[in-house]
Amino acid sequence: MQSPLSKVRAEIEEVCREAGRDRASVTLIAISKTFGAEAIEPVLQAGQRVFGENRVQEARAKWPVLRARYPDVELHLVGPLQSNKVKEAVQFFDAIHAVDRPSLCAALAKETEKQGRMPLLFVEINTGAEPQKSGVLPEAADDFLTVCREIYGLPIAGLMCLPPLTEPPAPHFALTAKIAARNGLRFLSMGMTADFPLAIRFGATHVRVGTAIFGARH
Repeated sequence: MQSPLSKVRAEIEEVCREAGRDRASVTLIAISKTFGAEAIEPVLQAGQRVFGENRVQEARAKWPVLRARYPDVELHLVGPLQSNKVKEAVQFFDAIHAVDRPSLCAALAKETEKQGRMPLLFVEINTGAEPQKSGVLPEAADDFLTVCREIYGLPIAGLMCLPPLTEPPAPHFALTAKIAARNGLRFLSMGMTADFPLAIRFGATHVRVGTAIFGARH
């Protein structure tokens, strides 16, 4: 029987083929937040090496032991980042997906210079203008990207979006891709378990899949 991870990989392959995209252009991020080492270990054994966590503390509690055994693991912070956690985030993560405000940019600029380490940085776009969500509003995105680059010297690599649950995701993916294209950004972090095949069709380079790999969260 095919494992959940194999099913997701096969689906990514199929969608890439249909969309005329190279499979290597899409990175699968296995979202392991809330799952312990015992659930993550079989996924590591199956060859998955890129994982996403929502919280710095949770990642620091479970990943050092796993990383000692699988040193080529790449960790992505996909949840909101508080400025007081930037030092640990820069130390610990290979990518940060939720750059969304000048105070965070300032903290990142200071810490990356101090540590001599630059994770891959994504700016989060709040495409649905949802008040409860972090992220930069689409109409402010171009200016914010200029600030990131020119004032703080941050090499932003891509954009991330999280469409509203109550709306079709396609327009949100299209809008994020459009902002990325006009700002010369290579990477698009978009699409989760329910909609990652659609996100790939809209150009996603990083898909964040948790439930389809690990099952429902408790």
